[in-house]
Amino acid sequence: MNTNLGLIGKKLGNTQIFTEDGQIRRVTAIAAGPCVVLDKRTQDKHGYSALVLGYGEKSDKHVNKPARGFYAKAGTKPAKRVLEFRLPADVVAQYEQGQTLSAAEIFDGVQFVDVAARSKGHGFTGVMKRHNFGGVGTEGHGAHEAMRHGGSIGMNMTPGRTHRGMKMPGQHGNTRVTMMNLKVVEVLADENIVLVAGSVPGPRGGLVTLRKAVKKGSAPSVEA
Repeated sequence: MNTNLGLIGKKLGNTQIFTEDGQIRRVTAIAAGPCVVLDKRTQDKHGYSALVLGYGEKSDKHVNKPARGFYAKAGTKPAKRVLEFRLPADVVAQYEQGQTLSAAEIFDGVQFVDVAARSKGHGFTGVMKRHNFGGVGTEGHGAHEAMRHGGSIGMNMTPGRTHRGMKMPGQHGNTRVTMMNLKVVEVLADENIVLVAGSVPGPRGGLVTLRKAVKKGSAPSVEA
């Protein structure tokens, strides 16, 4: 589990920048934060240590009375998205309730990040789109009205049933996806934007979670 500090953000889309040597780098722009520390979880009181971060704002009319008391205690406005970040106890102790975290503060000097988000949903799809099947062949081989079907999935006598986990039609996308070890190309401190090299799950405007990479951490920069 990734226990590095991160931020909640929003995917802005793809763009390109020019490096100092004149080359083009294709990047994904992410508006990371600012996030507010709404609450703290401690080992003594809750059995684990974590920071509860809020991102964005929403109207008071969309917040029930208990939640209003929660935000009033933190001294902040209602957040559009609230997430817990499991962290070591010494890291949690460095932050106070109501404190604002920016992209430059969290990702300054970080070379790689892990980005998690929900992928684009494609609804109920067949096996060719969902699992990249090639179809059952051509009409010249006796198949008809089954060009995009999955073919045989069961057995005759033993065990006389279909095994679990067979690739079949079904819900495609709309699942949590984590892209690991994306290189941080640049952090625009004034705009709270992080430019990463590589693809980020989800549509433009979708909420994402950025954390320092759990595998590479703050390793020296290498060319992607």
